[in-house]
Amino acid sequence: MSLLIGCPRCAAPVTETPAGWVCVEHAEIEPLWRPAEPSYDAFADHLRRSSSVPTYLPWPLSPGWSVSDFAAVGADPDRARATMTCSSGPSELDGPVDVIVVTEEAGTGLGARIAGTAHDDPGADLGDGPPSVRVRLDRQVVPLWPVSTSAATAEWDRSVVAGEADGRWLWLVLRPASAILLLRNDWFLRDASQAGPHLVELPFGGPAPAW
Repeated sequence: MSLLIGCPRCAAPVTETPAGWVCVEHAEIEPLWRPAEPSYDAFADHLRRSSSVPTYLPWPLSPGWSVSDFAAVGADPDRARATMTCSSGPSELDGPVDVIVVTEEAGTGLGARIAGTAHDDPGADLGDGPPSVRVRLDRQVVPLWPVSTSAATAEWDRSVVAGEADGRWLWLVLRPASAILLLRNDWFLRDASQAGPHLVELPFGGPAPAW
């Protein structure tokens, strides 16, 4: 197995017990699976580990961009709770950019950990007023609203938007914060597990973002 095991809510160590996985900070958890280094083989392991949840990527990746990180949450691939991808590359205005996409069941906490928010889910303000942007998700259009990062230790280094798709939260975390201007209403997210032969063309590499 090319994936390492952790807690979806924090960086504390986890252990496996007869009853399941336990975090020293959060007690019993659904484990987080994340690669030591991004690679095609590790991504194939990731897709097997998260077969019941889509793994969304901006599609197609722009020239010079690569998949720099990914993760899944769940002890059972048939009942996975979340997936995450990070695409990294250059932009003309912002220099190096990270675009992190999380889709998760309510209460999982992975999106909140990466976004740096105070609560496991996006919050009560979601849906208040017009959305910041709408993205295409396979065949549907998903509205996304801004999520406050005022509780984050480095709140000005990222922008966060979130919405709901197919009964799960959909988070987009962009670094630096100004990279939010890259989002447009014609942005397309594709489930990588449905990419077929195009999957082998995905570039992997680059330093994974800290979260």
